[in-house]
Amino acid sequence: MKLIGSNTSPYVRKVRIVMAEKKLDYQYVVEDVWANDNMLKSNPLGKVPCLVVEGVEAIFDSRVIVEYVDTLSPLSRLIPAGGRERVEVRTWEALGDGLLDASIAARLEANWAPRGEARSQAWIDRNMSRVAASLKAMSRGLGEKPWCAGLHMSLADIAAGCALFYLDFRFPQIDWRGEYSNLARLGDKLAARKSFIDTVPAP
Repeated sequence: MKLIGSNTSPYVRKVRIVMAEKKLDYQYVVEDVWANDNMLKSNPLGKVPCLVVEGVEAIFDSRVIVEYVDTLSPLSRLIPAGGRERVEVRTWEALGDGLLDASIAARLEANWAPRGEARSQAWIDRNMSRVAASLKAMSRGLGEKPWCAGLHMSLADIAAGCALFYLDFRFPQIDWRGEYSNLARLGDKLAARKSFIDTVPAP
């Protein structure tokens, strides 16, 4: 298997953490989607992550990739097989990814050079309000539980962790630890895991 990604993409980080927790071997290829259109050869959307598997069509979108990867080994199942538990985990993933979608949209609007004078502060504010709402929902959903869903770490925690740590990386002014002590405790547990340590993005 070959995973095409970027070291700064939180979606790629989610996939890399899942593959590390599953102890799967793969080749990691770094690609800068902003520098060229090479990704279009593997993913018509031109986005990372993209998983290339021999004899299989390229698999793209982090949610689809982690779904596939979790089936490759019975070790450390991260997504429940079905029922309410599965829906809970996938909803947490959607919440984490949604926080990322909003924060990345706000950052691009604020920093992407071609936007120039056309930048919209209203659009930035709208997306950042979604980030704030997502943090509040994460804290409420976690409560005093040790993990986001169930009694063990799952994809729910990985998705939440990648979202929270992306804020540390790109929005250090957001003090989510100070505002939500339960998220801070979860973050501390996740940050100590080798899978998270090995995928910390470089500033």
